[in-house]
Amino acid sequence: MTDKKIAVLVPCYNEAQTIAKVVADFKREIPQAEIYVYDNNSKDATFAIAKEAGAIVRKESRQGKGNVVRSMLRDIEADFYVLIDGDDTYPAESVQALLQEAELGADVVVGDRLSNGTYTRENKRDFHTFGNGLVLFLINHLYDVKLKDIMSGYRVFSRRFVKTYPALCEGFQLETDMTIFALSRKLKIQEVPIIYRDRPAGSESKLNTFSDGFRVLTTIFNLYRYFYPLRYFSLVAAIFFLVGVSFGIPVVVEFIETRFVSKVPSAILASGLMVLAIISFSNGLILDSINKSDQEEFERHLKKR
Repeated sequence: MTDKKIAVLVPCYNEAQTIAKVVADFKREIPQAEIYVYDNNSKDATFAIAKEAGAIVRKESRQGKGNVVRSMLRDIEADFYVLIDGDDTYPAESVQALLQEAELGADVVVGDRLSNGTYTRENKRDFHTFGNGLVLFLINHLYDVKLKDIMSGYRVFSRRFVKTYPALCEGFQLETDMTIFALSRKLKIQEVPIIYRDRPAGSESKLNTFSDGFRVLTTIFNLYRYFYPLRYFSLVAAIFFLVGVSFGIPVVVEFIETRFVSKVPSAILASGLMVLAIISFSNGLILDSINKSDQEEFERHLKKR
């Protein structure tokens, strides 16, 4: 892989304690790579330490991991991109295995922390572990896949993925957004088991379990609506239809038996719900046609690259 240009992307916020080691480890493992550290308004010496360690250091004033990575993907040109956190929780020793999968054709290679159980053992935040499992369950069932780790921050991307991925999210829902985009566009995702280690003493996670977790869940359902509109709106239509039927059956039965409707509010509600069911299903059909057209255009765009 010596003829391929590799960029290591390290978004950072207050990682002075670990950033020098992260830079040194990746310089050792892939000496031909350029290592970029983007400092996201750190209040410690992250910027100076990363620069002294030999990284290419830049600043990103818009707060949030998604904002930082968006700038990185726009600014940096490479054949392969290694995304890694600056907290020294992911082993640089695994990077060659991830790069090998990318060279074999994978568009997104994920460092899988969960399969070998090291994340569960090392991570001291039970809600984080629960959240990882919940997100994994939802995506695997909603998108009918069998992925093992959705929220890992250790990834390698092909140039094709980077130049087609619309990085619109701002925060820690980034990994979920990337995964769902790759699934929806039928790009190849490969997972490589890695060892996970918890943050060293004194280093604090920037992830808020509840607020960031809520954003991740919102992202899952929003992207499902965007990329699979017929399934989404068919489900909404089915809910309206079933509730409408539950209110409408007594009205119909009464009318058959007495030729009279005494439950006028129920009749109006049932009619309204049926109309909403028809509108929802129609919206799904229209948006599905638009989505398929967009997918075809995306495929044509890929072939031109």
